[in-house]
Amino acid sequence: MAAERPADRLLDGRLALEQPADGHRAGTDAILLALSAPEGFAGHAVDLGSGVGAVGLAVAVMEPLARVTLVEIDPATAARARRNVGANGCEGRVDVVEADVLAPPAVRRAAGLAAGSAALVLTNPPFDTAGRVRASPDAVRRRAHVMGEGDLDRWIRGALDLLAPRGTLLCIHRAAALPALLAALDRRFGAVAARPVLPRHGDAATRVLVRAVKGSRAPFALLAPLVLHEPDGRFTPQAEAIHRGSARLRWD
Repeated sequence: MAAERPADRLLDGRLALEQPADGHRAGTDAILLALSAPEGFAGHAVDLGSGVGAVGLAVAVMEPLARVTLVEIDPATAARARRNVGANGCEGRVDVVEADVLAPPAVRRAAGLAAGSAALVLTNPPFDTAGRVRASPDAVRRRAHVMGEGDLDRWIRGALDLLAPRGTLLCIHRAAALPALLAALDRRFGAVAARPVLPRHGDAATRVLVRAVKGSRAPFALLAPLVLHEPDGRFTPQAEAIHRGSARLRWD
């Protein structure tokens, strides 16, 4: 078992997150994704591929009327997510479901994931493709980071299945994956908006945040980038406010 460390405190201390000392760890990507959710959200949200629950719990902490389901395939990681639910006082509003996002619909149903049940799905899919990267020897880290060929399309179809009509998908991915992500969204979603995330002014984007609406026919929009760091390495004012939970990422 990976060594434990004291819980990380995110969102200016509002979110306590137990994470393993080694292996995959949630951080900036999770906060950017969670703070992309609409302010005042009060419906059912699903954190697809939740890991220890960073994204879904951040939504629950920021939106006290939201109900959240954390979906995680690894039993040990799901157990840690349940501990994080308790540590943040979210019992009764946040559930953890052990399920494979890429499983057939009938298998997901048996795990408790009902079709059309979510108004919002948030996801940080595995970023890398098997055979194109050096796989980590840590099984949990490998699963969190690596997909097979075609799995991103299947992942998006899984999100589509969970969303109610006109439900919203929020995703963060590598910037280089934007063409594949747009292809997976095509003819399934509309009102697609992409926001590049830059490490510093003048840098190429390393991440992209994407919002899409199930069944919409509204056109694509490329939004102004989010810049994370000043030249000296400090967060920009906008990024600092997002990490503290005092500002949201807007989609207009």
